[in-house]
Parts: sequence; structure tokens; C-alpha cells
Amino acid sequence: MKKIYITLLLLSLILSAAAKETTNSIQARKLFEKTYQMVFGPQGSSLHYNVNIIGIYKTQGDIIYKGNKSKFEESRYASWNDGHSFYKVDKKKKTVEIYDPNAPDRDKYASKFTFVPDNYTYSLSSNQTEYALTINAKKGVDGIKHVKAVIDKKSGAPKSLRIKLFWFWTTVKISNFHSGNINDHLFVFPKSRFKGYQLTDKR
Repeated sequence: MKKIYITLLLLSLILSAAAKETTNSIQARKLFEKTYQMVFGPQGSSLHYNVNIIGIYKTQGDIIYKGNKSKFEESRYASWNDGHSFYKVDKKKKTVEIYDPNAPDRDKYASKFTFVPDNYTYSLSSNQTEYALTINAKKGVDGIKHVKAVIDKKSGAPKSLRIKLFWFWTTVKISNFHSGNINDHLFVFPKSRFKGYQLTDKR
């Protein structure tokens, strides 16, 4: 009887721990989906970023998203995607390349940063002001392996990301985040700003 009692107790503890883990995973996934929608949803969003790749490479800039449109700009590089054409600017080389928005060769790094939510597991912890969301790739998933996201409890806005790709971590600090009220005009390539640049149409 004693052995049976101990076995049932252990089973109860295991199931309880599993239930908590499952509940935590569900809550984490819901938080991820809510934040993801704030950033990439049809209402659009804008943010400022500071990137640090293991102290070797640092940059900062601004990104705007809305549906299948996007714009980003930093000191050397910039791009505009109006949903029909993708313009990639190199300010140092003074070049503009035009691609089909869905062309795989428009950005050689884009495929390495693809993210399919169902390919990952989710867990969550928090303090008084922030959520800490941990996202881990399932076995065999290529590209992004781990993500650690800090999300503001009050606004739901992302504050920072640590992304592991291959063996190195990239830290992205996010500020000036806004969701909604994004004008489509922002995604129109400003030709007048880049007069004299070499233009190559790769569509």
C-alpha cells in the first residue's frame, strides 16, 4: 500500500508539473501572438532599433511595417517596399537596386532570419514591469535557434530581443515603438533623395 501511495504521489507531482508547464507555454504563446500582431498586423507599426552582434558589429535605425509593405533606414543602408517593388539603397556606394518584393535574392540574409511560429516552443516569466519571453527552436529547425524577448507589461510593446543564429547572439534594443496610424505614403521610394545614384533594375 505504501509503495502504491508513493507511486501515486510521484505521478501526481509529475502531472502537476506538466500541467504548469503546459499552462505557461500556452500563456507564452498567446503573449507572443499578441505582440507579433502589434508589430506585424495590418494596422502597421514603427520602431527605432539598436543592434549589437557580439560586440563586433553595431548599428541603429528605424523600421516601419504595414501588411506586405516595409521601410527601414540606417546610416549606410535603406530600403523601401511598397508591395510592388523593393528598393535597396547603399548610401556609401551610391547605388539603388530594384527587386520584386518576393524575390529570394533581394536580401541574402533574409532566409536565415525566417521565423515560423509553430517551429518553436514558448515559455514565460515576469517581474513587476516586464515579461520575459523565451522562444526555442524545435529539433531540426534551421535559422533562428533561440529568442529572448523583453515585453513591457503596461503597453505590451517589445523592449528588446536577443536572437541566437548559429553560434552567436544578436542583441536588439527597441524604442519609440508605435502600433497603428501608419500612412502608406511612407513606403513610396523617394527618388529625389537619391539623384545621381546608380540604378539597377533586377526585377
